[in-house]
Amino acid sequence: MGLAETFLKQTQIPEAYRYASKDVLTEEGWRLKEQLGSRIYIPGHHYQRDEVIQFADDRGDSLRLAQLAAAKKEADYIIFCGVHFMAETADILTDQRQKVILPDRRAGCAMADMATIHQLERAWSHLQTQFGDTILPMTYINSTAEIKAFCGRHGGATLTSSNAGKMMQWALSQKQRILFLPDQHLGRNTGVQLGIPLNDMVVWDPVRESFEGNAGEHTQVILWKGFCTVHERFTAENIADCRREDPDVQILVHPECDYEVVSQADFAGSTKYIIDVIDHAAAGSHWAIGTEMNLVNRLKHSHPHLHIRSLNPMMCACLTMNRIDLPHFVWSLAQIAAGTADNIISVPDAVARDAVLALERMLAQS
Repeated sequence: MGLAETFLKQTQIPEAYRYASKDVLTEEGWRLKEQLGSRIYIPGHHYQRDEVIQFADDRGDSLRLAQLAAAKKEADYIIFCGVHFMAETADILTDQRQKVILPDRRAGCAMADMATIHQLERAWSHLQTQFGDTILPMTYINSTAEIKAFCGRHGGATLTSSNAGKMMQWALSQKQRILFLPDQHLGRNTGVQLGIPLNDMVVWDPVRESFEGNAGEHTQVILWKGFCTVHERFTAENIADCRREDPDVQILVHPECDYEVVSQADFAGSTKYIIDVIDHAAAGSHWAIGTEMNLVNRLKHSHPHLHIRSLNPMMCACLTMNRIDLPHFVWSLAQIAAGTADNIISVPDAVARDAVLALERMLAQS
């Protein structure tokens, strides 16, 4: 679904919700959640607003939350507080009778939108002509259901920032080359971690439909030209500034940051890894964290014994993650209570069937 179509399908919430006070909406949210009981399950991604994440039954990354949703067989509705591709994954893994709701359909992911199925099909044709049957398509979980399904149909798999290394090793045991979608930075950083030379990784630009760099027999990893609009804003200059201002600071970043940032950081890992490092950090230690601002602020408030700041002082929260606000969330609860649930995310059966193949191949390696 394109961005324009997504906006057209988004239902405008009533003014009574849009203009209600935070206190009124919070009270109503808790009342409705109690009323609906086990009929609903609310997974919340770590990057969500505080006003929304407080209602989450579980917090985590996208795949873990989708798996937890699939285990909640008693829930009729999954109210996914995240973004569109996360709700799609939950719909793929849950029972057909269960409905997955995204409180605001405009909550998307810029990175996931950088790889469309039409772009991928054209790219695949070009790559097959140049390299033959030597490529396995692999996609980061931050991708659309159609991209996951393509990988499933062509023998590939999904991966996460936690298991990217293991999955890339598996992929290279299957084929000579990997097409890594849609985040070039995670692919490059993981490849370097595995000992793959930078010169053996090349970027495919889906807009120009051409390579950036020289692709040849030496190429092992073809990186899709996609990126996270949040994590790409952290720079090596930010690291230099932090170290100059505070010689004791430790730099902790997400592998969606670019190679220069990750290579200069003290620690790099998934969102769960970042949380675990901070949870186990020595009292009084100093940290500059390169990830989404809602999470950084939450870690700062929950760890007052640490000195925590954002790696980029000008950073803001992920705009698409922040689409789900308190009015949309409470309105979604009210719609379910009234028997008129809206903003249901439904993946076509044929797409879901192939996407499951990609997910299952990943889980088989975990």
